Amino acid sequence: MIDHFLPETPDDDPAARLNAWLLREGLHGAGQEALLEGYCGELVGLGVPLMRLHLAQRALHPEFGGIGFDWLRGGAVSQETYAHSDTPRDRWLQSPLFAVLRDRLPELRIRLDRGDPLPFPMLNDLRDRGGTDYFASAMTFEDPGAVGRIDPHDPPEGFLISWTTDAPGGFRDADLTLLRRTLPQLGLALKSAANRRMGRDLLGVYLGRDAGRRVLTGEIRRGSLQQIRAVICYFDLTGFTRLAEETGGAALIDMLNDYFGIVVGLVQGQGGHVLKFMGDGLLAMFEASDPQAAARAALDMADRLRRDMATRSAERRARGEPATGFTLALHAGDILYGNIGAETRLDFTAIGPAVNQTARISGMHRAVGQDIILSERVMRDAGRTGHDLVSLGRYMLRGVSAPQELFTLHARPEGGNAQKVT
Repeated sequence: MIDHFLPETPDDDPAARLNAWLLREGLHGAGQEALLEGYCGELVGLGVPLMRLHLAQRALHPEFGGIGFDWLRGGAVSQETYAHSDTPRDRWLQSPLFAVLRDRLPELRIRLDRGDPLPFPMLNDLRDRGGTDYFASAMTFEDPGAVGRIDPHDPPEGFLISWTTDAPGGFRDADLTLLRRTLPQLGLALKSAANRRMGRDLLGVYLGRDAGRRVLTGEIRRGSLQQIRAVICYFDLTGFTRLAEETGGAALIDMLNDYFGIVVGLVQGQGGHVLKFMGDGLLAMFEASDPQAAARAALDMADRLRRDMATRSAERRARGEPATGFTLALHAGDILYGNIGAETRLDFTAIGPAVNQTARISGMHRAVGQDIILSERVMRDAGRTGHDLVSLGRYMLRGVSAPQELFTLHARPEGGNAQKVT
């Protein structure tokens, strides 16, 4: 269907042919890696003696501020992320792409085959690998008049790109003309691909991997809910109110991030999904299309969580940093999972009696003196496992009509034999 609207391209105009290809791939939703690999293949097919392509593109992500892509003839596109840093790396400061930004150069060409001293260290490596010519440029995705002076340490949205050849005599004039004429279309396709990636990454980080995927694929209507079975997890740090009064803000946030990093990594590592953070706690779930697998995954997570939290707390205390314990409640049942809220502010979350009962179980930690409590439903769904599940007795939970038997996960010594006790 898209091809029907693309203009016909004459065979004797390679730039028009490549631009049509870039437009088609952009409309088809090609990702950055696939787009660059195809672009380099098209250039080679059109007679450009390309040895290497490098592209750096700004990213909007909590963990990194940019992404680098490298293509080498005979190989696939590789990717590298550039972590946020207040101190620029020497590798960046001594690169030709930094000079392009700093000096606002429309392009930069450096011959590598003439024996002259090279102004940038990385070009020596390209020359040692047979490179003869280096060509670089930049493109911003914003109105140049609105950008003003560009800060090379905090560049606007856009990308930096370089091409290297090992052909005798370097790039021909026709090669450079082709690169220049197709750069805007490459930029448009890359902007589209980067925006899709940014949306996927940010939704995954802020909503959770599963909720983010559902929102991105169209589950966005208020009140659109799906009934699923899941193991619900309530995690909470103990003594946080006291610590908040005694600890400075930066140290407190560092502690939260440290502990949350452990529990989120373990939940996701066992196939679970973090639904939301709630002050010093979080709500997570293991979808139970296979109830036994979900219950066992939750128990494996809980067992590892106890050990990893104890290890991290000991490390923090040894460094003189604030540390604390945790509580974890597990229950299984049917939940409603989807969009809840107001017209202008929605939350993709879980509600239902199973979520409420998990909260009630979470309130029993002090009464039973255990950091991990699970319901009889989780215990029965898990079946026989290597975990030692010990009954804590039957309790009346607020808002629950029938008495509920609760269990804990016994902390056995490392290497000890496990036996379920009910």
